[in-house]
Amino acid sequence: MNSNHFWLNDAAWSLIEPMLPKNQPGARRVDDRRVLSGIFHVLRSGCRWRDCPSEYGPRTTIYNRFNRWSRRKIWQEMLGALTAAGHLGGTVAVDSTYVKAHRSAAGAQKKRRRIRRLASHEVADQPKSISPPTSWDDRSPST
Repeated sequence: MNSNHFWLNDAAWSLIEPMLPKNQPGARRVDDRRVLSGIFHVLRSGCRWRDCPSEYGPRTTIYNRFNRWSRRKIWQEMLGALTAAGHLGGTVAVDSTYVKAHRSAAGAQKKRRRIRRLASHEVADQPKSISPPTSWDDRSPST
């Protein structure tokens, strides 16, 4: 076992195990403790589901179990029961200071080329930063 992996200890597992759904239809269930440890590993480390270590079981099982239980609100019921029993303390907080977001999540969009249309060729030929020359006749006489 890798020391960087998260594994539920016996005390935590004894609290969680009675709350898990039983007698679900479908294929034979794999080890729930291993799958839950995999879910908690992904949530704690912030890695992608596909990068979940193989020690936790098939990554599709881990991902599907998390999604199914989320849709059925099993996570909310489990955390609510643990909080009511006093196992999570008086206050429960979700820390979102480390959230990975895609680089386009900030609202940046593709830059589009703008075609600049000129009003006339005369305006385009005239320099913009230099004033037009004045003739000597236009100057005011100095005394």
